[in-house]
Amino acid sequence: MASAFPEIILVRHGETEWSASGKHTGRSDIPLTAKGEEAARRLGDRLRDKSFTAVWSSPSLRARRTAELAGFIAEVKPDLAEWDYGAYEGLKTKEILLERPGWSLFRDGCPKGESVADAGARADRVVAALRVAGGNVLVFSSAHFLRTLTARWLGLAPADGALFVLDTASVSVLGYEHDMSEPMLRRWNQT
Repeated sequence: MASAFPEIILVRHGETEWSASGKHTGRSDIPLTAKGEEAARRLGDRLRDKSFTAVWSSPSLRARRTAELAGFIAEVKPDLAEWDYGAYEGLKTKEILLERPGWSLFRDGCPKGESVADAGARADRVVAALRVAGGNVLVFSSAHFLRTLTARWLGLAPADGALFVLDTASVSVLGYEHDMSEPMLRRWNQT
């Protein structure tokens, strides 16, 4: 169902070698796999019929390339970068848990990287910009940051990003219900 209010279309980048293997990919610039490139091209068909006031991307190659292959020219927004995993960059969750039992990104953040509050502050800046964009905005970024952004859009704590999950090359839609004082989640993790 179409909305009378602006919609924010969130797109997680296509598959990379690290995303396929479960490695935390924050600031490392890992290219899309062939499968990731094909999925990005198919995104274009799904998004072509909608008009956008703005198209924004994380600075990462994987997000920018996903936008490009989907047929969009995106403005790079540094605040859309994936979490800085610091000492956990390139590690899988199971490897981190061997060293730090009970660890949770959305509760504990990352040593030598970003805290939950840091990621939440970036998400708050993006939400503020989205609310004044004046129309539909298409956003290309990475899973953990988009989950944090969604939590903040809904007025939840940044840590509540843990409640959402995103597959590669998925499309999610944020919007409003009765008026623009009622932000909501319209669709989630569509692949």
